[in-house]
Amino acid sequence: MPTILNPYISFRDNAREALNFYQSVFGGDLRVSTFGEYQMAEDPAEAEKIMHGMLTTPNGLVLMGSDTPSSMEFTEGSAISISLSGEDETELRGYYDKLSDGGSVTVPMEKSPWGDVFGMCTDRYGIAWLVNANAGERAADAP
Repeated sequence: MPTILNPYISFRDNAREALNFYQSVFGGDLRVSTFGEYQMAEDPAEAEKIMHGMLTTPNGLVLMGSDTPSSMEFTEGSAISISLSGEDETELRGYYDKLSDGGSVTVPMEKSPWGDVFGMCTDRYGIAWLVNANAGERAADAP
């Protein structure tokens, strides 16, 4: 699998609704994981919020999204990140290292609760990046 680049939209409490809407527009397969599924909810009230959603359409479009926990800043209109994912961990770590140089690390690039190697950073231009090296069989379900 080659490395792929996807838009990743952040929402505040309505990611499930929005992703279902996008599925009604584009069709395709929608997979979602909640914060509770991975014991990642800092606030128990947010356990059912979407930690990661991925819509894959029959013609190859991929749109990702998630809810932003209340503990994180959220600004309407600037709610997009770019997601890099693939199987080549060395290649993806190289991108992550270069993107975070001069920027800031949000989540260090390390093994995640879903089994992949994952990190988040903001580059020197203020663009948020999510980088995920797939662990194999779960590759289609990971951010």
